[in-house]
Amino acid sequence: MILTIWRHGQAEEGVNDRLREITVSGRDDVGFGSHRFHAACSTRNIPHPSQLLHSPLVRTTQTVQIIGAAFTHATAMAVNALQPGSAIAAVECAVAEVYDAAASEQHILLVSHQPLISHLVDHCLGAGNNVPFLTPGAWVTVLLEAHATSGGKLLFWALPPEYEVDQ
Repeated sequence: MILTIWRHGQAEEGVNDRLREITVSGRDDVGFGSHRFHAACSTRNIPHPSQLLHSPLVRTTQTVQIIGAAFTHATAMAVNALQPGSAIAAVECAVAEVYDAAASEQHILLVSHQPLISHLVDHCLGAGNNVPFLTPGAWVTVLLEAHATSGGKLLFWALPPEYEVDQ
């Protein structure tokens, strides 16, 4: 299974964290990043994501809507396990629920928040990973065995605004 972990686009400041929206700059970054991500998958013969799972908060929903425009065949779904404060075990359960063992090389994309995404990347790659802190709009893509979310291999990652794919 291929898993892409994407941090939501840059969000505006706000008192109510659940209602914070993506800024214009964040929208531009995620839009450009989506096209770069699409190209990176195509160039590497990696299947495009079929599932776009995201936190139910406004900024992650908006991020997935932008990403989904580049992957129109993908199904988007809000998942409570991806909201701030969730545990890695809850994310693993959410991924297992949508994982299709019959689909060869399935690609699932998650959109969530810090610090959950950093913990998830560390969990997927194990100690000593070489992925930098994911800024708003950044992503990392890993190859995992079946539906496991640990012991993975880093495929590539990118940070805004240039989204120069590394690895």
